[in-house]
Amino acid sequence: MPTTDPSAPIAKHKSWALADARAQLDYFARSVNPEGGFHTLDLNGAALPNTLQELHTSTRMVHAFALAQISGLTNSGDIISHGLDYITSAHFDRKNGGFFWGVDHTGPVDTRKLAYGHVFVLLAGSSTYAAGHADGATVIDTATEVLNTRFWEDDAGLFADEWNADWTPFSTYRGMNANMHGVEALLAAYEATNDRSYLTKAGRILDFFMRKLAPAEKHRLPEHFHADWTVDRDYSGNPMFRPAGTTPGHSFELSRLLIQYWELAGQLDDDSLALARAVGYQALNDAWDEKNGGIYYTLHHGGAPHIRDRYWWPVTEAIGFVAALLKTDPRVEDAVWYDKLWSFAKDHFVDPNGGWFPEIDDAGQPTQRQFIGKPDIYHALQADLLPLAPDASRYYEGLKVLRP
Repeated sequence: MPTTDPSAPIAKHKSWALADARAQLDYFARSVNPEGGFHTLDLNGAALPNTLQELHTSTRMVHAFALAQISGLTNSGDIISHGLDYITSAHFDRKNGGFFWGVDHTGPVDTRKLAYGHVFVLLAGSSTYAAGHADGATVIDTATEVLNTRFWEDDAGLFADEWNADWTPFSTYRGMNANMHGVEALLAAYEATNDRSYLTKAGRILDFFMRKLAPAEKHRLPEHFHADWTVDRDYSGNPMFRPAGTTPGHSFELSRLLIQYWELAGQLDDDSLALARAVGYQALNDAWDEKNGGIYYTLHHGGAPHIRDRYWWPVTEAIGFVAALLKTDPRVEDAVWYDKLWSFAKDHFVDPNGGWFPEIDDAGQPTQRQFIGKPDIYHALQADLLPLAPDASRYYEGLKVLRP
């Protein structure tokens, strides 16, 4: 049953979301490190002493400030240039090509080449190009060449995950996380350049996870795979990036991305919207903490809670998923969830002084167990801004409606 006005839930939060976006941008502007790259900030906005800068953090900061530039919320040209300079100098491997995962003021610290990091380079290049930055096209081209020649497995239609600095293999791991963010970056590159090869690759990845796996797994998406892309149900790796079980936050992201792809591909006469709804709502039904609110970080493969910690980013991604449905296939339940998710975020994660607290304890108060400080602006800024674009795709054009 459709809502009487599908735009009403989004419109209700618009003024608040724009104010929060501005507060976040003011807060994270302090993270600029004059010596290069970005500081990680503590809960009060001061720089933490750790000098390690990981590729996903550097690139997502650039992406976020490019979105702000496109939206007319800030004049972020200097921050964008500062971040791109660091990505293309400190993170870039001039000897072997590609981008180092972790660097500091002394040089490379973690020299692995990860697909997860490289797709964020493509995302940052796409967003800065859309924002009018002169170097955006070069970054897109560099990231595309590395992704195509080093990570893309054409037989599978998916990205491999990881290499040593010299492109020798160090594992046979394959994963959803890099591919899910790969879809995000590929769709962004298509929206920025209109090069259809990006859309084609994104569609192949979505076909594997959403059409092949999701129905076979009762709409619960496996995270970890063997080299032949069979599910590895026993895998348990880095608790932040590769935890055991399934990660409902990724189901929200892939569901939103499927809707974005569906629009970009011409609103195909297929089951894309129904499939996105099924996967995203399965994650909501499994992972929402009915007693305390919030979304469990991970689940067992059958849907029972595994890691019960509640982080900010699954809530932001659920907001994005429900907003995409409200724009394409609105139902009363979507409006209810949109309000419910925002209410929980405002009560528990949003810091009125700027930025979002990354995790809460059992009592619903901010804590620092997995995350120290406020790790980045990316998830929460997108939750503020992407729903405000008119459509579920073409965000670079759509966000221009927010300009004063």
